[in-house]
This record gives sequence, structure tokens and C-alpha cells, in this order.
Amino acid sequence: MSACVAPGRRLTDPAPEAPVTVTPPHDPYAQPGPQPYGRPQYNQQPHPQPGPAGYGPPPYGQPGYPAPLPGYPAPPRGAFASWGARVGSALIDGLIPTAIAAILTIPISMSGDLGVTLIGSLLLFLAVLGFTIWNSGYRQGTTGQSVGKKIVGTRLVTAATGQPVGFGLAIGRQLAHILDGLPFYLGYLWPLWDERRQTFADKVCNTLVVRADG
Repeated sequence: MSACVAPGRRLTDPAPEAPVTVTPPHDPYAQPGPQPYGRPQYNQQPHPQPGPAGYGPPPYGQPGYPAPLPGYPAPPRGAFASWGARVGSALIDGLIPTAIAAILTIPISMSGDLGVTLIGSLLLFLAVLGFTIWNSGYRQGTTGQSVGKKIVGTRLVTAATGQPVGFGLAIGRQLAHILDGLPFYLGYLWPLWDERRQTFADKVCNTLVVRADG
């Protein structure tokens, strides 16, 4: 009997009590404790990890999407200038230098001096050439409208962007009108039945003549 009693303890001493574990009541508003690394909490989505810079679309409403390229699409057929308007603008652009030449020719021819006639003729040629380069090249190339096109309400644009053609292409188009006269001025009549109402020069230069309000 005495062998079952721990040393130093008497039989009359009460047995030691077992330790009691107290579980605290559940608090619904308590914050969850830290979770083990790499394991998401139950009913929660894992936080997305940021990817390398430059990948993935930017957030909605934030900068990052490229802006639309400048320029206008080619106009529909209804916006193309009529053949009559094209003829009208060409006549106006041709009559202006003709009127300048006629006005300056009168005093030159009345001088009776060969030297004055030669110098006057050279100045006359330079004046007409200068007006043509300014009107059909610079003005038409940068704004889309020569004086004649401004009066009749049309403008010259590129078929690719709908913007003015620029000085160089405007001059090149004027030279390409030589093709419109061969044969029998057929190129000038081509807009009457062409789908985009282009002359041969327009097709070579990829240009269109449209209504200014189109």
C-alpha cells in the first residue's frame, strides 16, 4: 500500500486537482489573428500580387491607354465635290492670273521699247508664276483651299487622312494634271463617273476634292 504513495505524501492528504482549461467566449467582432504565410483565411480571397511593370491593363479611368491618332477618315461619297464645283473652282483659279497678265500687258505693249517689253514680260511671267505657286501650292496645300475652292466651297484633302495635302504634294498634283489632258482631256471628265470623283491626277497623288462643309 505504501508503495503506491508518493514519497513525502501521507495517505490522509487530498489528491491534487487536475488543471482546468478555460475557453473564452466567442467574440464576433474580434479581428482574426495572423495567418500562416501563404495560406489565405477561410472565405477570403488572396490578395493579388503585383506583376512586373508594363504588363496588364491599367485601372479604369487611369492614364495608360494611347490616345486616338489624329486625322479624319475618308469622307463618304455624299461629301465628294461635284464635277461642276470642280470646274468652277478651276476656272476661278485660272482667270485670276489671266486677269493679272492682261492688266500688266497693256502698259508693256504701249511702251514701244524692246528692253521695257522684255523686262515687263519677264516680270509678268514671274508674277503669274508666283501667284500660281502661292495659290495652288502653298494656300491649297496648307489649308485645302485655293482661292477658287474657297469661293465655291470645296477643299483638297488626302484620301488616307482627310487632312490638307501639304505644299509638296499640292505642287506635284498640279504637275500631274498633265495626265488629265491625255488623251482628249479624259482625266478632267473622269470624275463624272468615278466612284470617288477623282481625276487621273487625284488617283496618282491619292487625293480627294470634297465639299468644305462635308
